[in-house]
Amino acid sequence: MKLTQDGEVLAENKVLILYILNKLEEPITNDGLLRLVLSVMDMNYFYFQQFLLDLIERRYIICFEQDRKNVYQITPEGKNTLELTLNILPGIMKLKVDTSFEGQLKQTEEKESITAEYTPRNENDYMVTCKINENNNCIFEVSVFAGSREEAKKIVDNWKENAYRIYPEILNSLNS
Repeated sequence: MKLTQDGEVLAENKVLILYILNKLEEPITNDGLLRLVLSVMDMNYFYFQQFLLDLIERRYIICFEQDRKNVYQITPEGKNTLELTLNILPGIMKLKVDTSFEGQLKQTEEKESITAEYTPRNENDYMVTCKINENNNCIFEVSVFAGSREEAKKIVDNWKENAYRIYPEILNSLNS
């Protein structure tokens, strides 16, 4: 796909992004939105970013920071535009979004609800913060010290892979 393609194909891609954002109840990260778009159609990452910028410039979507991440959400102007241009989107694409969307959305929400990051305080001192978010609220957060970058990265990776197991263990220990 080239950005110089006919306007109808470009408009279709933007309407697809608006259609997906309109289905979401909560804001979504760039990576999460890209995963949802890619579950419906093949789109070049750089074109996707350009479409997002165009939609933001036209105020059809907004980008704001939430939990130190940039997230996207459709605006009332975007909803009005979607309503007027929805017929541009092929029925098969709408059907694909509507049917495969639930599984992809759940997978995306789960991936974004468990976060971890490390922050260097000096050369051998890292603070690792692990979180679980639910409905845009942090329901669990723990910060731990790591003595090296490798140890910090290991903690982050372990949390992202095993939070579903670690979190209940911590709660159980705290309740005993």
